Order: sequence, then structure tokens, then C-alpha cells
Amino acid sequence: MQITPGQVKTAELHAWLQSAIAPRPICFASTMDKDGQPNLSPFSFFNLFGSNPPTLIFSPARRVRDNTIKHTLENIYDTKEVVINVVSYAMVQQASLSSCEYPRGTSEFEKSGFTPLPSEKIKPFRVKESPVQMECIVREVIETGQEGGAGNLVICEPVLIHINDDILDSKGAIDPHKIDLVARMGADYYCRASGNAVFEVAKPNTALGIGVDALPLTIRYSNILTGNNLGQLANVPQQPVIDPAFDDVHLKNIFQYYSIAPEEMEKELHRYAQQLLEQEKVQEAWQVLLAGSL
Repeated sequence: MQITPGQVKTAELHAWLQSAIAPRPICFASTMDKDGQPNLSPFSFFNLFGSNPPTLIFSPARRVRDNTIKHTLENIYDTKEVVINVVSYAMVQQASLSSCEYPRGTSEFEKSGFTPLPSEKIKPFRVKESPVQMECIVREVIETGQEGGAGNLVICEPVLIHINDDILDSKGAIDPHKIDLVARMGADYYCRASGNAVFEVAKPNTALGIGVDALPLTIRYSNILTGNNLGQLANVPQQPVIDPAFDDVHLKNIFQYYSIAPEEMEKELHRYAQQLLEQEKVQEAWQVLLAGSL
């Protein structure tokens, strides 16, 4: 199917985009109005855009249904300060509750049951339950339009970052399983960034990977190996050569059982190589595939 923006209702386009561009980190924004009244609201139009200076952007979009703006944005214009609190799984239900459109003057801290903590460099409160809280000054607000659904890009610079020691690993880095973040998807769906959902992808070699186009044709056009598998194999600075010292019992069994069926042997070799790649054993997978070329 194809969708042309401007030819469908904004609400429909909004739903398509939110489902397609996902998961999105959640910014739990704490602001304060000019009279000192706190406000707390989550936003999934949010991300990191630089580290020198550190730059965060979130967008309290104009409401699609009536083209009004949120209290968060009104406060931003008044005070130019905001605390960006990240949202973990342990607090996601309360964070969602805080998105209710309570009347101005209502404390979302009280409604959602969160604990306000004084900030050190700005006026808005931090959220105690959040594992990372960033006190920010607002550098600029860019309005992308004046109709319902238009974004308001709030460009923030963190001036003080608070990190809960409980989410750090033995090296002092943030452990993704301990911080246990959640992200927003389309409709009522969220996802949890911990456990089996977290995986590693080796960064490309500084010496440049050989590329998928340089793989032997039997590997490149395999009916077993996936695009991800090919990406792993191609991320080596040069094609490996057969290692005479490579000794693998399962590989020997494949040669023994499929010696009279070359096509089936190739499939089994590719299946075994795929298993090794799933275990991040790239060099071993290469040896299995090269053995099949003998």
C-alpha cells in the first residue's frame, strides 16, 4: 500500500507513522509554570542529537483533535527549563497515567504517585523513581507548523545529569538490563529494552569489511543464510582462508553423513554456519563454509 501525506486524515497518518517509526525512547518531561506549579508528562517524540554540547530534542506536538498545545510547551515558553527523566519498566504504568490531561493547576506528581526531588541548577523537579534525570535549559523551540499534529521541537541542553548507582555495572557503565528502559510503539503498544530483547551487533571494522558483494557466490546466494548472516560474514577486513588446524566434530559428522549428497551437504553446512553466527562465532562459521568449498 501507499500513503500520500495530505491525502489522508491527520489522525490516520499519525497512527501509521507511530507504528512504523518505533520503538521510540520516552522523555518524561518535568516543567514548572511561571507561578511555580509543577507539570509532568511523557513524550515519545524524543531522542539524543549530540554530545558536545549535549543536545536532546523532544516534541510536544499540537493536539490533532483540537489544535491546542500542551501545558508542558506553555511552561517551556515561560521558563526555558525542563528535567528530562528516562522511563524504566518499573514506572511505565505511572508514567502513562501522568499523560492524562488534568486541568491546569493539577499536580501530575500527586496523580501518578511519583516523588518530586529538587533540582540543583534549575527550578523544575526531578522524578525520584527515574534512573536517569537530566536537568536541562531550553536553547530553542522550533515550530514545524500551526495545524493539529504539528511538532514543536524543544532543543534542550543538559547542565546536570543524575544517574542512579544501582543501574551501573562493575565498570561504571550503564547496564541495559539494570536500567530496564521501555519505549513507545504504535497504538497502546510498548516494548521493554532488557532481557532477550537486548542484543549486540559488532561495529564495522575500521579496516573496512569486505562487503556482501565480495562473498563467494555459494554463500552470497545461499537459500539458508539470511541478510543478517551475510552482514556478519562480510564484516571482516579480508576473506579468511582455510585453517588446517580447525577441528570441529559436528563438521566431520556432516561430511560423513552427506558425502554422497553434495547439495544436501551444502545446506547442512550453511545451517551449521548459521548456528555459529547466531553465537557470534564468525571465524568458525567462515571455516565451516570454506570447508564446503573443497
